Formats: sequence, C-alpha cells, structure tokens
Amino acid sequence: MANKEFKIPPVAFPAGIPAPTATNLQHRRVPNPPFQPNSSIPFMSFDIGSAAASTSSGPIYTGPVGGGSANFEDEEPLLDELGIHPDQIWSKIRSVLNPFRVNHTVHKDSDLSGPILLYMSFCLFQLLAGKIQFGVILGWIVVSSIFLYVVFNMLAGRTGNLDLHTCTSVVGYCMLPVVIFSAVSLFLPQGGVVAVAIAAVFVLWATRASTGLIVSLTDGGDEHHGLVAYACFLIYSLFSLLVVF
Repeated sequence: MANKEFKIPPVAFPAGIPAPTATNLQHRRVPNPPFQPNSSIPFMSFDIGSAAASTSSGPIYTGPVGGGSANFEDEEPLLDELGIHPDQIWSKIRSVLNPFRVNHTVHKDSDLSGPILLYMSFCLFQLLAGKIQFGVILGWIVVSSIFLYVVFNMLAGRTGNLDLHTCTSVVGYCMLPVVIFSAVSLFLPQGGVVAVAIAAVFVLWATRASTGLIVSLTDGGDEHHGLVAYACFLIYSLFSLLVVF
C-alpha cells in the first residue's frame, strides 16, 4: 500500500508578534535562582560540622535549677507513695490468726491493700484446683461487703457508724481462714465429708474473727452480736462452698 502524504499548512503568526528566532531565544530572560541563605547569619547556617561541634562542646544537662542536688535517697519508698504499708498489713493478718483474741486497734485504720492480696491468693489457689472463678469471687466480695454494711446499719439505726470502707476491709482480712482452707483443699478429696468438716472449722474461725472486729470497731455492736455473727457466717459459708464443690 502506498504511503499517503499529508499536507501541513504553514503556521501563521498574528501581526505584531514576531516569529521566534535564535536571536530572540538567546535574549530571553533567564529566571533568577532560588533564594540562598546568607551564611553570615548564625541561625541560617547549614554547616553540619560546625553544628555538631557546637553541640558536643558543652553538656546537655547542667543539673537542677537553683543549685539543688538530685538525691534519690531523700525520696519516699514507692509503696508508701501508693499507700501500701507491708508492716501494717502483716499486723492485721496476724491479728486474725487468733480468733479468740483479735486485736481491733490495728484495724481502726482500714485499707484495701491486704484484702486485695488475700483475694488474689484465694483466686490463685482456686485456679490451681482447676476452677476459674475470678469473676464469681469478685462479685461475691462486693455483694458481701454491701450486704454486711446494710444489715449492720439497719440493726444499729442512727447509732450505727460502720462505713463501707471499714466493712470491706474487715471482710477482706477475715478471709484469711478461707484462703488457708483453699490451700489445704488442694490435698483433700473434693466434696468429701472430711472436706466439709474442715470447711466448717475454718468458717467458724472467720465468723468469730469478723464478728469480733465489727463489734469492737462500731458503737452499739454488742446489742446485735448474734445477728452480725449470723450474717458473717452466711458470707464465709458461700466462699467455702466454692472451695468444697
């Protein structure tokens, strides 16, 4: 097939605009180069070597302002800043070990660090027994504390001065016998008569300790000693059932 030739019409420039020539292209204005910072200005200098030398010439940290010294020995221990006192927790735990002579003076300053430690220990022993009951134990702890708080204040009336924080602290520390029973139950058959008999002993231990503390820490608790003991007995019986079954 023969190639076709296409006729290109000549380009016509309007009047007044000359056609570009080589001379005009040479005289065309060349754009200025971009702005170059003046090296004489200190903060506009981009000399990396001088910047590194000026940085390394002096120390970055010159110490605390005002001539003070950073002495970490004067700082308080971390546990004290968090409100956790191991000596106080140990004293309260030892007071529960003897249910016949409970020292109520150490429980006047209530805290929740010791109860949380005992609750976590109880959950750990239950986990070793193959029972994942973290949610159940936490729920029963909250319900038990509120239950005992409401029952005592309804019995005492206007003279009742048991606050919820103190009630939760007492219930938590008196969980020590149940925690010991959960550790002993790892070596006992589940659901046997022996386990139930041992559980009854530990429940009575926890009931006597908690009742004595509540009566001693509140005003007018002696008048309702039996009803308070019954409420505490129900609380620790529920926790012991988690261990037995």
